Amino acid sequence: MTPHPNADKLVLCTVEVGAETRRVVCGAPNARVGLVTAIALPGAVMPSGMTIKVSKIRGETSEGMLCSEKELGISEGQGGIMELPVDLVSGLELVAALELADTMIEVDLTPNRSDCASVIGIAREAGSFVGRHLTPPVPRELPPLVADNLPFGVQVEAAEDCPRYVARLLRGVTIGPSPWWLRQRLLAVGQRPINNVVDITNFVMLEYGQPLHAFDFKRLAGGSLEVRRARAGERLQTLDGVTRDLTPEMLLICDAEQPVAVAGVMGGANSEVNPATTEVLLESACFNPVSVRRTSRVLGLGTEASYRFERGVDPQLAPQAMERAVRLLCEITGATVVAGGVDYREGVKPRPTIDLRVSRTNELLGLHLDGDAIVHHLSTIEIPAVKQDAQTIAVTPPSFRIDLEREIDLVEEVARLVGYNDIPTSLPMVPMSFPEQDPGRLMRQRLATVMTAMGFYEAINYSFVGARHCDLLCLAEGHAARSCVPLLNPLGEDQGVMRTLLLPGLLENVRRNINFQTTDVRLFEIGKVFHPAGDVQPHEKLHLAAVLTGRRQPRSPMVHFGGVLVDLLDVKGVVEAILESCRLTQVCFVPASDGELAEPDQFIRLVAAGKEVGQFGQLSLKVAKGFGIKQPLFYLDLDLEILAALPPVTTQCQPLARYPAVRWDLAVVVGEEVRVGDLIAAINAAAEPLVEKVELFDIYRGKPMEKGRKSVALSLTYRSNERTLDDETVGAVHTRVTDIILTRFQARLREV
Repeated sequence: MTPHPNADKLVLCTVEVGAETRRVVCGAPNARVGLVTAIALPGAVMPSGMTIKVSKIRGETSEGMLCSEKELGISEGQGGIMELPVDLVSGLELVAALELADTMIEVDLTPNRSDCASVIGIAREAGSFVGRHLTPPVPRELPPLVADNLPFGVQVEAAEDCPRYVARLLRGVTIGPSPWWLRQRLLAVGQRPINNVVDITNFVMLEYGQPLHAFDFKRLAGGSLEVRRARAGERLQTLDGVTRDLTPEMLLICDAEQPVAVAGVMGGANSEVNPATTEVLLESACFNPVSVRRTSRVLGLGTEASYRFERGVDPQLAPQAMERAVRLLCEITGATVVAGGVDYREGVKPRPTIDLRVSRTNELLGLHLDGDAIVHHLSTIEIPAVKQDAQTIAVTPPSFRIDLEREIDLVEEVARLVGYNDIPTSLPMVPMSFPEQDPGRLMRQRLATVMTAMGFYEAINYSFVGARHCDLLCLAEGHAARSCVPLLNPLGEDQGVMRTLLLPGLLENVRRNINFQTTDVRLFEIGKVFHPAGDVQPHEKLHLAAVLTGRRQPRSPMVHFGGVLVDLLDVKGVVEAILESCRLTQVCFVPASDGELAEPDQFIRLVAAGKEVGQFGQLSLKVAKGFGIKQPLFYLDLDLEILAALPPVTTQCQPLARYPAVRWDLAVVVGEEVRVGDLIAAINAAAEPLVEKVELFDIYRGKPMEKGRKSVALSLTYRSNERTLDDETVGAVHTRVTDIILTRFQARLREV
């Protein structure tokens, strides 16, 4: 070394690099003759991106750069250039000299395997397939910590968020750089060494999977720690130099006056270990994963510690990791540990035993393992298992396997330990028989086809609706449809409850179509409605609803037909087509006047087997106006579950008739209260073998009929499969049919 002729703080160094020498300008305070250090030669690219070149510094040529640990990305040390062991060979590559060349095994972890976020966790897994058991750095069973006469205190207020908290005090700590072996371990996994205390906590975290935190004990007000939730208005400057606002759901570590750390995430700058620290209060704790995950997300702060706490840390690890860290601190920093410590474990709960069935395991995996083989496999990864009998194994999940909760979790472990490649592959037994199909699904498909064939378009609406729909339908207060199932987290006010009717959604669709000048609308929907069922899941029923409005034949080229509006008979025809497609003949049409949704005398109930299976009619003008519809609209609503339960009529095929039919008419005068359907039903019920068909062809009211009476004209078709009928035979049958009508309905024959 010689002084720089043009700079007081620079020196000219002659550096031996293997068999050659280099002249380098250096300003490091620790540069001295005989120092073994690191040099970056011209052409080298530094971690900062800078390329080293031959350059002149204050008029003197410099053929490289002597490097500090910070410039090489090895640590944060800025005390000068690196000081390496004197026995290293000059000219050796730095990677080889520091033994930085290493083999990296990258392990992809699923979120449930937090136990493998450590060297010990991976070693435990590796031991299962090399036949070796894990030897931990410190014994698993440690003597309990005694909290008598301690110079510090710990109080845990939020036990549900902090099931375990271990703390110990060390005195006589000397802060400085870590030994090279420790820094090398951290550098190998991409962590930058800071100082011996922090490096030890990081090393133990990587080794055990248990995050630790070191507090400068002299900077803790009151010499105590308190684990509690944040209070309104509290703030904390974390170790990254950012001052953060804390919310009441965040878990904190506090001294007697203020927060000193965000639990499980990051410590505070107000208690940070620094070069002047001589007393360290060491923390090893277990925090609730949900609490840490929520806090980390709100703060936008992810750390190595939060990564592990969010996935779950073994509560039994806390004292073991503490013992390991204490031993290293005493060895490396020259510290002395205060006897005893705090071990709060009120929130630690024992793991329940799981029964693993041998037969179930073999059934799911396609293997033929016995109980002893399964016990052996589980024991290789330290999962205690005891055979209860030949078919049952009692398994107590260890504390480090928080993901083992059910029998199927253990079956997955057995599969993994056996080896997926060793599980035999076989094709499943697939029966060739045609599977039985759900009758309800078949009915839905059939009805959708029928409705589209009649010119309807299918609508699909949300099952979430607004409670105001019941008010728009003008339903009475006690109406069953007003009893809705509310949603806990609705998407909006108009989707706050589960629907009890399909009709409101279709009416909204009609209003939207009319607003877009489409006034001829035919829509249907097949979907579920929901009704409360106490504390259990709501009762779901499948319904079909449809709406018609506008012209009957909007596309007809004939002006007369194209201008006719739909009416009640159009809806009736739709219902009849639906019933015919399902082969249901036992459904009766019952006119009624008590329909809350329909106009008076425009409402029909559908009844079968004493149950109402549906209804149809003209929508009340008041209800239509509430939905913004100003034109007549007709609707139908069918309960498909009841319809599906009705027995369909068996399809029967008959040969074409060989003999001609004979048609006779029957015109009778009956009271207005008599329904034509009842007249036809009475004739069919008579079961006359020659009566083939009965049809209505005329209804007349007016003179000479008296008030309250009407004339009904029926056409009866007679046919025999054996011969041609004559008038005498038909007349005898016709007379019997006429007598039935006249007697049962107090009717009289209409005079010509």
